[in-house]
Amino acid sequence: MEKTDQINNEKAIIIGAGPAGLTAAYEFLKKTSIHPMVMEESNEIGGISKTINYNGNRIDIGGHRFFSKNEEIMEWWQHIMPIQDSPSYDSLLLKEASPNPEGKKDPEKVNEVMLIRQRVSRIFYLRKFFDYPISLKLQTFINMGFIRTMRAGFGYINSTLFKREEKSLEDFYINRFGKSLYKMFFEDYTEKVWGIHPSKLGADWGSQRVKGLSIMTVLKNMFAIKNSSSSQEKQSDINQKNVETSLIERFLYPKYGPGHLWETVANEVRRRDGDIFLNHKVTRIHVKDWKVKSIDVEENGLIRNFPCNYLLSSMPIKDLIAAISDIEIPQDVQRIAQDLPYRDFITVGVLVNKLMIKNLTKIKTWKKRIPDTWIYIQERDVKIGRLQIFNNWSPYMVKDYQNTMWIGLEYFCSEGDEMWNMDKQEFIDMAIDELEKIDILDKKDVLDATQIKVRKAYPSYFGTYYELDNVIKFVDKIENLYCIGRNGQHRYNNMDHSMLTAMITVDNIKNKNISKKDIWKVNTEEGYHESKSN
Repeated sequence: MEKTDQINNEKAIIIGAGPAGLTAAYEFLKKTSIHPMVMEESNEIGGISKTINYNGNRIDIGGHRFFSKNEEIMEWWQHIMPIQDSPSYDSLLLKEASPNPEGKKDPEKVNEVMLIRQRVSRIFYLRKFFDYPISLKLQTFINMGFIRTMRAGFGYINSTLFKREEKSLEDFYINRFGKSLYKMFFEDYTEKVWGIHPSKLGADWGSQRVKGLSIMTVLKNMFAIKNSSSSQEKQSDINQKNVETSLIERFLYPKYGPGHLWETVANEVRRRDGDIFLNHKVTRIHVKDWKVKSIDVEENGLIRNFPCNYLLSSMPIKDLIAAISDIEIPQDVQRIAQDLPYRDFITVGVLVNKLMIKNLTKIKTWKKRIPDTWIYIQERDVKIGRLQIFNNWSPYMVKDYQNTMWIGLEYFCSEGDEMWNMDKQEFIDMAIDELEKIDILDKKDVLDATQIKVRKAYPSYFGTYYELDNVIKFVDKIENLYCIGRNGQHRYNNMDHSMLTAMITVDNIKNKNISKKDIWKVNTEEGYHESKSN
């Protein structure tokens, strides 16, 4: 194991056992002599990337594709879980060959294995399926109808001639798709997700999540696929380095979901003598002379104090600022942090015999089931935002793959609002009724259901978010405090970006680089998101 000449008794406390926190712990153990101690408030590993097991059926909160333009991240994942070399259970049922004969693991024989999965994501609108992102093919125009198609065409032409200043997410989408397509496929769905109209959301969200996506990108990708000289080469290139993130066709996925990988990482951290404390809530961060000296942690009502040399925080920034003590925090910083907006999340897992919607694509599936990993529900007469089909993420996510379908109905809300406060069974009944209303399932086919709530799932881009730089300037003054991960930076990061913030932090500590600018730049610069990165 590679070690440096760091002092052996140095300790790094890491708040949160999600992707950022566990990546940091693993990197400390791999690259330094610093001892990592992970403090996790809950009793679960993985943060919002955890996998929840309900009666043998597993739920992936939000759906996590393991894909990155960063080669180090791709190699990191594959080091933890090698890629399959033999067909998975669903492929065996269909008598298909392995998508990667040169892999290292057989998913039918071992658990620590990455599957190669096909990305199929579509939009459900007007009770019909549209490709996501929108494709420019005949079926799209047939589904839209003549009048909508003409409006979309003229709207796009107008958007290319008269560009808007991008002050909002609405401006961002209209510049890339035109006003008509924006209103059909982005306006209502975005408001469902964020609870606020796109005209009031920052364009930053678009630049970080879909920055390379536009009609022109879709066209380029279509021609690139058609002109591919070798289907075998296309099949084997899991990295897809030159493809826009939203257009990738394949991705890696742990056999039992994302939590499976992070539980494996946690086990490796423990094996290397790192510490992971569950049910440990950080309540106070003691700072002296602009350095964190120790933290107070609550466990079962008891408070313990842990000294540290470094503190890496993936806890929400509003909670971080509230926990800092022994130094004066400007009132403006307190106000901004306290009012930072978040969006919360509710999933309803539903087990069914079958769905009413059938597979009309050319993709071969078991019992002609739909092939989608998730479906964006754009219908205006229901509250559901997205539908996960866990059978298609991994056949091992479902207890009885052959005879049942395990789906996740996703709702976006705010803690304390009407949906959040709804009775659990009432909410489950409402969710099932909505899918029946839009002809996706028949209630008589429902076998079982459960509900899961997730707080602060999505940092939001409005309100005091626009003043976040003032908070960043304050926390960066604390020399040995580093903000990492999605909530730690209040940035809607993908999993790989959260991991990168942790990796860069560990490297900076190892190399005694006191600057934190490169940590905050992750997912804001082109090199981190769209281009191949070594």
